[in-house]
Amino acid sequence: MAFLEIHFFSDVLNVASTVNVILPETRQGIGVTASEGGDLPKVLYLLHGYSDDHTIWMRRTSVERYAASHNLAVIMPAVNHSFYINEVYGERYWDYVSDELPRIMQRFLRLSDRPGDTYVAGLSMGGYGAMRLALTYPERFAAAASFSGAVDAMSELNNATETRRARWQSVLGDLSKAPGSEVDLFHLMKVNASAPKKPALYVSCGTADFLWHQHQAFVPALEKYGWPVTHYEEPDVGHEWAFWDRQIKKFIEMIFAGDCSVVVVALRALCLIAAPPAFIAHWARRAPPPPTVFPVVPAGLPGGNTARKRFC
Repeated sequence: MAFLEIHFFSDVLNVASTVNVILPETRQGIGVTASEGGDLPKVLYLLHGYSDDHTIWMRRTSVERYAASHNLAVIMPAVNHSFYINEVYGERYWDYVSDELPRIMQRFLRLSDRPGDTYVAGLSMGGYGAMRLALTYPERFAAAASFSGAVDAMSELNNATETRRARWQSVLGDLSKAPGSEVDLFHLMKVNASAPKKPALYVSCGTADFLWHQHQAFVPALEKYGWPVTHYEEPDVGHEWAFWDRQIKKFIEMIFAGDCSVVVVALRALCLIAAPPAFIAHWARRAPPPPTVFPVVPAGLPGGNTARKRFC
């Protein structure tokens, strides 16, 4: 794939900015299958976590190799510690990611602008950003993914450490006003529950992750408000790059699993049928399942405790 590091001036941020982009090629070197080309590339906006920047996905995963055989452009911006929010005492990163960046990328590059060809995904803080984009503008995306996402961050502001609380105040100002506002994912999924077109959502987390309890709260809330969500839980996995590498590979495979036909493979149902009662009881109360009783996926089916859909 072609790898671009694009430096440009952002009017929204009022500063020189950088974004990393990988673009499909119809010819590749040895060991990599090239894209067949054809129509304008689909677009995946891939968002980083709290401690990282626009370079991290290329440095810590094989996302370029996973995307190489597909007609897919991957766009990786940087937003510092903003949580993809317009900071009260800082920069307008939400306006940058949700509006200015897509317009700039369309102007610079030959990319599909169809909602059916547009995707967003992220890890941790980036998982929050991806879900906020999808829940705020459901008509813009075919699918969105959160890996180990900080998806219920607004409910825990009062329990944050002094240092983190000060950081949140620079982003949000009055912390008491955040829950139930446009930065609260649970509020967004409720107020936009009647959206005529909703993206397919993929939400994953490890049971040893410090954000596991947020995942446990987020998934049933999405289901309650009628959002099409596929969820995946992996036992004994923490907040780690090996998991996110597997997850971005899986999400890209899901994007290209079918051409606008929705085929549901009920893996989660099959896993629960094969699971002993202890696992089912644990999942019913959203507690981490004991690793020793995690169900074995039937032979010939992709791994994981999930219901898998084809995205289009």
